[in-house]
Amino acid sequence: MSLAENIEFLSRLPKPGDWPIYGRGLHGEPSSPLHEMRGFGSNPGNLRMFMFAPARLQQPRALVVVLHGCGQTAASYDLGAGWSTLAKHYGFALLLPQQQSANNANGCFNWFNTDDIARGHGEACSIRQMIARMVHDYNIDPRRIFVTGLSAGGAMTSVMLATYPEVFAGGAIIAGLPFGVASSFREALGAMRGFGPRPAAELGDLVRAASKHRGHFPRISVWHGSADRTVSPSNAGEIVKQWLDVHHLPEVPMSETVVDGHPRQVWWNGDGDTMVESYTVTDMAHGTPLGRADDDRRYGRKGMFQLEAGISSTYHIAKFFGLTHWIRDARPAIPQTPSTRLIPQVSLTAPVASAVRPKAERPQVVEPEPASRAQAPVQATPERAKVQPVARRDAGEPSKLGKPKLAPKKRRRVLEDISGAVVRAMVSAGLLQRR
Repeated sequence: MSLAENIEFLSRLPKPGDWPIYGRGLHGEPSSPLHEMRGFGSNPGNLRMFMFAPARLQQPRALVVVLHGCGQTAASYDLGAGWSTLAKHYGFALLLPQQQSANNANGCFNWFNTDDIARGHGEACSIRQMIARMVHDYNIDPRRIFVTGLSAGGAMTSVMLATYPEVFAGGAIIAGLPFGVASSFREALGAMRGFGPRPAAELGDLVRAASKHRGHFPRISVWHGSADRTVSPSNAGEIVKQWLDVHHLPEVPMSETVVDGHPRQVWWNGDGDTMVESYTVTDMAHGTPLGRADDDRRYGRKGMFQLEAGISSTYHIAKFFGLTHWIRDARPAIPQTPSTRLIPQVSLTAPVASAVRPKAERPQVVEPEPASRAQAPVQATPERAKVQPVARRDAGEPSKLGKPKLAPKKRRRVLEDISGAVVRAMVSAGLLQRR
């Protein structure tokens, strides 16, 4: 590519003065929930480490590494994409590395610099050290670590997946580039413009040569706007081709659907597990797609490189990682009334087995489904509250154990009194509904 072409291409890129100022410096972003951590290793890439961990974490504990784009900070990208909001709702930890201007004047991760994209070196090594710190401090399950990023962060996601494939269970690349397609700034510009396609085997070899790993490779989700003029959409096809070759999958999609108005292609392995997926966000420019998620929530905020597209990439990526099945426990507290203190503990979902049992055999409370997933309350009836006979001493006939028991009429009357008391108490406590 000639110097004139480089100048023309750079003229179309956002200028530093055009970048959003919100989030520049976490101390100036009071709404950011991120916290900076120090002392995570030798930090050869000279990066900063920010993290977020909600009070309650799903089990086994998961971690998502989020890499910002050029001109952004960890806080600004989190604010725009909504990762900490999603993480709080679904209970997983976040690691957000941040570039420093001393490394790159535009705040981009150096995804094209050979000193920063080799295993055990530079920025890639710094991010790996941060992950180790998070795993140690928060007891993260090593099998549930994921990485995602936008633009230069997306290209750096490719770097992390290739250089440390054994660390990640999956990754998501938004408006990024394949691994190994540039080793200088000039080559990076050419790749962003979208040079000619490479053979799939050549692209796959770049990943295989990045480490000595020969086991399972991570699952990949690829996102790109069809109207992106900053990073050519052809790069999405090259990323998909690269990882299809790594996973030994055919180039022809196994499934093609439309999700929230945008095409999605899917490839799965012999076990039926989705290994590669690709979203083409129709008519979207360079940025992270935003929209209402399947759970009817909105994650993120529209801004520079955060674009309304009618689809929430943050939510769908977390879903692809398997992180949206857990729901926060939002069960309401059962009001304590004289009635609830008198009746035995009972299941809220199963029929009452007995009204009175020996203390050691009394059932424990079964916690209800969280509010966001619970179905309409089951209308229990008095028939569900039938009780077993309660043994009491009486001067009448002896039991099989040699203990006297109540006469039939008296026993029936006692049972009716107990059953009625139990039902009235459970209705008062809101555990049963009258019909």
